Amino acid sequence: MKKVVTWVTLALGLLPISVAAQGQVNVTIPSGTIMGSSVEDVEFFKGIPFADPPIGELRFKPPQSLSTHLGDFDATKKAKLCSQGPVISAPSKPQVVPFALEAERESFGNPVPPENESEDCLTVTIHRPAGTEAGDNLPVLFYIFGGGFVIGGTSAAINDPTVLVQTGIDLGKPFIFAAVNYRVGGWGFMPGAEILRDGSANAGLLDQRKGLEWVADNIAAFGGDPSKVTIWGQSSGSISVFDQLVLYGGDNTYNGNPLFRAAIMNSGSVTPVDPVDSDKAQAVYEHVVRVANCEGDDSLGCLRRLPNERFAAAANAIPGLISYESLALSYLPRPDGTVLTASPHVLAREGKFPAVPMILASQEDEGTLFSFFQGNMGSTDIITDYLNSLYFPNADRSLVKSFVETYSERLEDGSPYRTGTFEGLLSYPGKKRIASILGDIVFTLVRRWTLETIAEVSPDTALWSSFASYNYMQPWDILGLGTKHGSDTDVFFARNNTYFPSITGRTYYINFVYNGDPNDGLDVNVTWPGWKEDRQLLWYNATENGYLADDFRNGSYNFIKEHIDSLIF
Repeated sequence: MKKVVTWVTLALGLLPISVAAQGQVNVTIPSGTIMGSSVEDVEFFKGIPFADPPIGELRFKPPQSLSTHLGDFDATKKAKLCSQGPVISAPSKPQVVPFALEAERESFGNPVPPENESEDCLTVTIHRPAGTEAGDNLPVLFYIFGGGFVIGGTSAAINDPTVLVQTGIDLGKPFIFAAVNYRVGGWGFMPGAEILRDGSANAGLLDQRKGLEWVADNIAAFGGDPSKVTIWGQSSGSISVFDQLVLYGGDNTYNGNPLFRAAIMNSGSVTPVDPVDSDKAQAVYEHVVRVANCEGDDSLGCLRRLPNERFAAAANAIPGLISYESLALSYLPRPDGTVLTASPHVLAREGKFPAVPMILASQEDEGTLFSFFQGNMGSTDIITDYLNSLYFPNADRSLVKSFVETYSERLEDGSPYRTGTFEGLLSYPGKKRIASILGDIVFTLVRRWTLETIAEVSPDTALWSSFASYNYMQPWDILGLGTKHGSDTDVFFARNNTYFPSITGRTYYINFVYNGDPNDGLDVNVTWPGWKEDRQLLWYNATENGYLADDFRNGSYNFIKEHIDSLIF
């Protein structure tokens, strides 16, 4: 493994940092004068509306262009989060129930104070280097937050880009960071035939697209270049990035110009999924209608007329993101024939995406965070029944069992990987095995399938991929999370640049934002190999970077590749 020299000297001040006093800064756009503020070298404009409030008759509807003038708009306060879905729920007794909607469960509540939430939430937040002016034409990094399509927002602390933007300034590669708020949970991704007939499927994806259109129309006034936009997402935001690639059959243009020129996907890419009116999706809709007491000929109209508090109680009467049901999500983008014309894996295979440079990243232990509440998974048959009921209801049980059998029952082979028999607290039979499977079917091995498919159908598309082991064998990891899903948000957003993975990772990404190539620009020391060359991953570690062959768990990968049309969520 090739090592790099540490960049602590660079991070600690090889490039000077100027400190600006906090103060107000204004930008005028067609919809109003946006009044922001600055802290040190970074200016911010928070919660700028880009669409009419999606309330009342507009609940579930595609976003409508902003129809009111903002006047002098105070953009110095935190943007409201969109109404949030359930976070954690655990059944009173682990059991497999069709579509996971009837299990008795205990809710652990939403950790976000309700006063920080609003159904009127379609906003963009901008961070830029202090002193940036119209005409500076800086590249733009457009961020789509994660949270399992049920939680999250631009104002969440884990998504604060101040250090990232400051790093660009310090390295002499300034850029603008734009983050979009979009509807989550039942507000943004309600499924069902009624939603399909109403033309209201995938509203959350359309919120993201409307935010991109706002950037195209307005970012020049903030000093950005609308022709130099890179889209970036993490987790469900990363899945959203891939969906933006294939939206409208791969048409990413607006007013005749591309909305973005490159894409970064951290932990998420293709998700093979059934249509918005499939049996599983319809069961979700009918469950919400029943809980809301909206059964009847006008169930959708009834849901729209509910006060938001009552609608939230019904929409959130589904498993939380951290639950027995785990990644068998009730709310997520689903094919509707118009916005998503087919399952994303089908669109990928048909080459219906713009051939822009792409980075796809994975954490080593993507599944551990989602394997707390399953209980006994101590046999192949138990895991088969679990996956067949919740994840792959249309697949033959024998096929699902054959897939499970590609995973070893040995503790030494499960996740967290490379930790021997260590399981961590809250262990149960089969925990490391189910963690491995969940991480692969949603993130790690599906990432490889996405890369291989793109490479085959679009040979000119430049591809890079990475694998992160920042937290391997850390003494504080008593829960057995390893380098868990979401570890990268801390690395890219929170940690300072004395932390080796942060300064290196940020440098690769800043190069990519500038040039569509993570190696082109600032010195990275370890060249990030293109994935198509010989399927090498950039391997992030705590004190060095190196290379890793993208061929681990090949038996499971080959099974996914052969049967992906049957392994549909």
